[in-house]
Parts: sequence; structure tokens; C-alpha cells
Amino acid sequence: MVLRMQSLNPPHLVSVDGPIIVGAGPSGLAVAASLGEEGMPFLMLEREDCIASLWQKRTYDRVKLHLPKHFCELPRMPFPDHYPEYPTRRQFIDYLEDYAATFKIKPEFNTTVLSAHYDNTSGLWHAQATGPGGAQTEYIGRWLVVATGENAVNVVPDIPGLGGFSGEVTHVSHYKSGEPYHGKRVLVVGCGNSGMEVSLDLCDHGAHPFMVVRDAMHVIPREVLGKSTFELAMLLLAWLPLWLVDKIMIFLAWLVLGDLDKLGIHRPAVGPLTLKHTQGRAPVLDTGALARIRSGQITVVPGITRFTNSDAVLSDGTAVHVDAVILATGYRSNVPQWLRATDFFGKDGYPKTEFPNGWKGQFGLYSVGFARRGLSGASADAVHVAKDLCQVWKEERPAKKAVRPTYRRWNCCHLTDLTLSFGN
Repeated sequence: MVLRMQSLNPPHLVSVDGPIIVGAGPSGLAVAASLGEEGMPFLMLEREDCIASLWQKRTYDRVKLHLPKHFCELPRMPFPDHYPEYPTRRQFIDYLEDYAATFKIKPEFNTTVLSAHYDNTSGLWHAQATGPGGAQTEYIGRWLVVATGENAVNVVPDIPGLGGFSGEVTHVSHYKSGEPYHGKRVLVVGCGNSGMEVSLDLCDHGAHPFMVVRDAMHVIPREVLGKSTFELAMLLLAWLPLWLVDKIMIFLAWLVLGDLDKLGIHRPAVGPLTLKHTQGRAPVLDTGALARIRSGQITVVPGITRFTNSDAVLSDGTAVHVDAVILATGYRSNVPQWLRATDFFGKDGYPKTEFPNGWKGQFGLYSVGFARRGLSGASADAVHVAKDLCQVWKEERPAKKAVRPTYRRWNCCHLTDLTLSFGN
């Protein structure tokens, strides 16, 4: 239930009988569905005009889920049986829209939370937001669920001379296809999953990509003998220690992909799963880019020191003439920009408490989608958050009959504390 009260002066005050959920991406949807199934009211605020805006507005056309679909489904609703093992961008968006419709999730769109804080006197959270037409609203409730995720803001590196480069400079969030780059020399800054896939897409559209590989990184095959590498890793982790599974993954990568040092790609000293678990750095899943590097269609170059009007000057002193630059430099959390007076989140915008216990703070504060374990980690957090909220809510309303679940319960048995995501 949402009670709207107009004060004598703006902003409007909105009292929320349930949690305030900030963000309508997969994380927020997962929490909302779990709450709604138990009959608990909520209010969801979303700055964009659609759900899952990252997928709808800031992903390129060829992107697919990097992991098998059963690792990426949200609570209580599997993917359709006819979907392929790795759903496309459009299929995943359709799944999320069906998910929101099935669980009757209706966010308040075009509503940007400017700040949120906990008031010790009243014991309530206050979230100030700007809505359509610039209307100012203050939402007040007992619980706040932060579901804005790890990818809220573009990361744009400060490279000397980039502002004076005469060619087009685009962040990967605005890249859709390599078609406009046909025949052009394109520098791709970043060599993660996005950088690799964008370089491959540029090749497919007749461009000449130069991919910047500044640091050591793990590249592993997406599949081994037709079996998902991620699924294999999860199976091994059930029986073997993390360090040993790391060694097995590195050996399989060498066996399938060969020696990458010759291509200018060096492996870190720390194993891929350990690196993901401790630093959140996912290994790159190869979907064809390495073959293009070997054939010379993608040129690997070292780090950049500066740009001139038409060239990129590399760390080895050479200059590469390029027509355009694509920054595949990722995203970051925006939580520090709007969440006030709490030490639950660090300066980097992530909970200070690590997975699997980073979903609950103090005074009714919760977080979903910050586990650095992709969709599976977000779903696990959502289940914990909804269970905890519903328990408190039902205890305070003993006469209120809970709504019976009407959909198949989501099987989350594979989401152990060791679950690691390779990119989704």
C-alpha cells in the first residue's frame, strides 16, 4: 500500500507500507517477485523508462548470456524450454518483461533517487527523488532495498589527449553494431568480455580493430567438449578445493586455446576463480576472438600513454593511426552518489561484507546485485532479502494471511557460497 500525502510545499510525501526498492533491473525484479508472491507490498523506483535498462539500452546487438541459461534464471520462473543454451539479448529482455508481467511488477519509471538516508528519530528511511516533469517526491518507509547494481555508471578513463582526438570516441554502452565502422581502424580500449566481443563484431563488419591489452588476464574457452566451462568448474568445486580447480581450469584453457603469450595476452599469477572470488575480475570467455587474433584480423596492442589528433601512442612508444575509439572500460556502482550516512557500502559502491553475507545492513537496509557473481549471485541475494523481509512483516501482521505461491518454486540448490560468475 502506498499513501500519498501532499504537503503545503513541495516535495510531495509518499508513505510506503513495505520496502522501497531502488532499481528495476534483474536484481530489483527478483526481490519484487519474491515479495509479491508472499503478499508483501513494495514500491519500486526506476530512473529509466523501462525495466532492465542496461540490457535494453546499453548492450550491443550480438551479446548473449555468457553462461548456460539455468544459471541465469531469476527466482520462481525458468527460461522457456525453446530458448537456446545461451539466450540472446532480445530473448533475455523478453524473459525479463514476461517476468515483470507474470508477477505484476509495476515500477515508478522516470524516477531518479537523488539521496536516501535513515532517520534515527523516526526509525524510517527517507528517499528524495525527481520524477516525470521534475516533480520532487520524498518516499518514506521502514526498509530500503538497494538494487541499482554494479553497472549503473559508465567508467571513462582519463587518458591524456583523448579530448583532443579528432575521431569518434564511444563508450561501449552506446555501441550497437560494427556496421558504422566498416573499413575503419578502430581502437578498442579494454579486453574483457565486452572488449573481446566488440572486437570480434567489428571484424564481422569489415572493420580493423586494435584491442588494448594492458594487464594480465585469464581467457578460457566457453565450452570444453560441448560442456560449459563454468558448469564444469561448479561441479569440480563441489568436490575439490578452489586452488586445485583453478589449476584444472588453466590446464584446460592451455589445452584448448594454446599458449596465449605469443598473442600478447599474459595470464595472472592468481587463478581465474580465485581472482573472481577475491577481486571480482571475471575471466574472459572466448567465443571466437582468439581465432581472429591469430589470423591477424584483430591486432593486440599494449597500454596507451596518450592520444594525438589522429593517433594512439602506446606504452612501447609506437603510434597507431586510428579512425575511432571504443571504450570497453566497463561500469561502476553509483551508490555512494545518493546513499547517505551509512558505512554498509564502501567508497567503491559495494557492500563491505563479502558474499554470501553482503545482502543485509542495519536498520532495514538491504542490497541485491553487488555480489560480483552475476545473475546467479543476484538471485541468491534476492531470495535471502525477500525471506528476511517477509518474516519480519508477517510477524508484525499475525492476522494477515500470506498469499500462496502460484508458480513453480525456483530451484537454487546450485547457488552455494562458492558460486562464481564468469561474466553475467
